[in-house]
Amino acid sequence: MEHPSALAPQWNDVRAVVFDTDGVITDSAKVHAAAWKEAFDAYLRAHPPADPEQRRPFDARDDYLRHVDGKSRLDGAAAFLASRRIDAPDETVREVAADKERLFTERLRAHGIEAYPGTVRLVRALRRAGIPVAAASASRHAGELLTRAGVRDLFDVLVDGGEAARLGLPGKPKPDLFLTAADRLGVPADRAAVVEDAVAGVEAGRNGGFALVVGVDRTAAGDSAGRLRRHGADLVVTDLAELLSGEST
Repeated sequence: MEHPSALAPQWNDVRAVVFDTDGVITDSAKVHAAAWKEAFDAYLRAHPPADPEQRRPFDARDDYLRHVDGKSRLDGAAAFLASRRIDAPDETVREVAADKERLFTERLRAHGIEAYPGTVRLVRALRRAGIPVAAASASRHAGELLTRAGVRDLFDVLVDGGEAARLGLPGKPKPDLFLTAADRLGVPADRAAVVEDAVAGVEAGRNGGFALVVGVDRTAAGDSAGRLRRHGADLVVTDLAELLSGEST
């Protein structure tokens, strides 16, 4: 297949693309991070660890990227609490995750959400090139996010957290979420690409044997791009419009 000139050469051998949702398609990662911060900080205040160093508030950038970004709510809650040496029972993990869910839903419905313009331009260029696209997310809110952002109809397939739970798919860095999306597009992983902004997500793309793993580094801070590369990204961009040829889309 010869791709139209709107697409950069990196897409030449790609026959399908699977996009993560939060932080890749929609500007929702910051909403998740803020909700996690409120939930975790409330827990740390109510149950302060013995070590004063472990009582510091949740960092909405560093802790979010290291421990919860790209993971299911339960996995994210458990990972952060473990990072503070808190041996939390499953019930506590579920309570913190449920608190975050409530806070996220309140913020989402109060303020709405937008899609990244560069991502929308790339998705439209891929579709015009005849390359099917899917959205995949560990979040049960993915469909609502895409609908509220006005881009749900751009994606041929959506595999969200609810579908993952129904199918019993393990969370990232296991590749099952992305493999399911690629399979529903009718393209094997070794002919498809994954686009992710989380370390766990790029690891999942690499573990799944995808032909191309694109990391999206919205923060462009510290070694965030290097971390994505080390964990499996073939290339890292700050905006997906960088993967257009530069001609009008």
